[in-house]
Order: sequence, then structure tokens, then C-alpha cells
Amino acid sequence: MKEIIPKFVGQCLNFLSIFNTSLASKLALNLFSIPLKGRLKVPHPTLEKATKEVFYYNHIPIQTYHWQGKKETVLLVHGWESNSGRWKNIIQRLQQEEYNIVALDAPAHGASGSSSFNAILYSKFITVVSKNFKPKFFIGHSVGGMAISFFIKNNNYTFSEKVVFLGVPSGFPGILNNYIKLMGYNSKIAEGLELCIQRKFNQPSTYFNTSLFIKHMDSKGLIIHDENDPVIPFSDAIEIQSNFKNSRLVSTKGLGHGLKGKQVIEHIIDFLKD
Repeated sequence: MKEIIPKFVGQCLNFLSIFNTSLASKLALNLFSIPLKGRLKVPHPTLEKATKEVFYYNHIPIQTYHWQGKKETVLLVHGWESNSGRWKNIIQRLQQEEYNIVALDAPAHGASGSSSFNAILYSKFITVVSKNFKPKFFIGHSVGGMAISFFIKNNNYTFSEKVVFLGVPSGFPGILNNYIKLMGYNSKIAEGLELCIQRKFNQPSTYFNTSLFIKHMDSKGLIIHDENDPVIPFSDAIEIQSNFKNSRLVSTKGLGHGLKGKQVIEHIIDFLKD
């Protein structure tokens, strides 16, 4: 059923594209930008223990969570269709080391505002939160890591000392192509999506590339990626690492895209303490 519904929707938009490619492409981009899960429907035990504060970007609320600690500030940036609750095990371990911990919910995720999501808007959220908390360490999962790279590049953020990428995609076109395949879109919509992206962001999809954005970053980097990640291929991690001059790559097996394992947490702690 999970595969049938996207294909059905895709075929409907393919049919619409015969008569109005522009409208079909806009609808396809809208669908791509709306997460189907990730909202906080019930109180999360770990998040309830944090000091909560709401900031704003262009009147859009940004939900943040703060666990006070004596050491450096770590900013946790979750990925697509998730929320800050995904960090519960890492938060517990960081608290043991007395780090000052901050997490934020992405646009259209958790308890933050917006009806749609994109990594550029997410990077604006990170900018607002970073101005208030000035984190030295950043940990990003999936598209959260991509948003971190956009933020650092576009803001010349000088406080960043260490960055951890967990299952982070390199180029945006790979994500877009996966979406096109999932939905079964025809070539008209595929081309139309590219045009919509260029009009909306004034850049082609190829511009949005983590491996290029971190090319001149001075921060130290730790890249962790599962060799059999079903969402973001391991080759993306290799590409990022090849351009991230002060980084090292750690591969895992059997943890998938979520990378929720004790060994991952200990790799992160060792990297932050080094």
C-alpha cells in the first residue's frame, strides 16, 4: 500500500501534465515539501525535561529545547519527518559529559511552525537559534546536516569548531531523483520540478550540494554513514569527506539511515572530547 499510493498520485499528476505541465509540477513540488510525519502529537519525556523557548524567523515560530551544561554548546539538528525527540539517547550521553545542549524542531516538524519544509528555510532557523546560543559543535542527521552546511557557508559563522554529519546527503539532485522515481513522474514533471526550484530559490538544484558548501570550512568534521543506507547512498558520504578537508569518515553496518546505535554515540563523544 505504501508503494501504491505514491504511484497513484504520480499517475494523476502525469495525466494533469498533459494539459498543464506548470500546474502539475507546482503540485509535485508542494507534495515534496510537505512531511507526512514528524509532528509532536504527545509530550515527549526527554523534551519535557528541557527548557523550552520559541524564537521566530519571518513570524514563523521555531521551537527550541535547552538542557543546561557546563561545557561547550552542542546544537542538534534532526532530519526529514522527525523531531528533536529522535536525539533522546544522544542527549542522555551528552548530559553525562556535561555539555550544554540545544535542539530545534525543523520547519513543519515537531512543534515548529510552517506548513512546508525545505533545507534553505531550515538553515534560516539554524541561523536564528545560533545567534542566540552560539553553539561550537553541530550534529546533524540527514537533511539536517545539509541545512547546517548551508547555514555555515552563507553566514560565515566563526563559532563552529566541530561538525558531525549522520547519514547526510551530498547533492540535492539525488534526493529529487529519488522522489521522482518514488512517484513515477514523467519527464515533463521532472523538467518542470527543476524549473520550479530555479524560480523559487534562484538557483538550479545542482547548487544545493553539501560537499561543495563545506569545501572551505575550517571546522573539524566527523562523517558517519551506514554502508547499506537505503535512503542516502554511502557514496554521498565519500563525496562529502573528499571535500571536507578536516574530516574523517566512519562507516557502520546494519544501522540503516537512522544510525541509532551505541557505537555511533561513542564515536560522537570521542570526537567532541578530542
